[in-house]
Amino acid sequence: MDYIKAFIIGGIICILAQILMDTTKLMPGRVMVILVCTGAILGAVGLYEPFLEFAGAGASVPLTGFGYNLWKGIKEAVDTDGFIGLFRGGFTMAAVGTSAALIISYFASLIFPPKMTKN
Repeated sequence: MDYIKAFIIGGIICILAQILMDTTKLMPGRVMVILVCTGAILGAVGLYEPFLEFAGAGASVPLTGFGYNLWKGIKEAVDTDGFIGLFRGGFTMAAVGTSAALIISYFASLIFPPKMTKN
C-alpha cells in the first residue's frame, strides 16, 4: 500500500508541474526552481513534515522533497552553528543526492553523444 500511495502522491506532484508548464510560458528550469522553493517554503511553515510522513517517497523523491531537504539542513546548521549554517547546512544535507546527480550525469554524457551540430 505504501508503494501505491507514493506513486499516486508523486504522480500528482508531477501532474501539477506539467500543468504549470503547459498552461504558462514558464521554461522547465523555472518550474523546477518553483518546485524546490515550494518544498523549502512548505517546510519553513511546518506543512511539509506531516505531508512527508503521510506520502513517504511520493513526497521525498520529487523536487519539492529536495527543497524541503535543503531547508531542513539549513535550519539544523543555523541552530548549531549560527549564521555560517546558512551556507553549510544545505550542502551537508543534500550532498549525497547532488553528488549522485552530478556523477551519473557525467557518465551519461560519456555514453550518449550530444546531438549538437556545427554551423
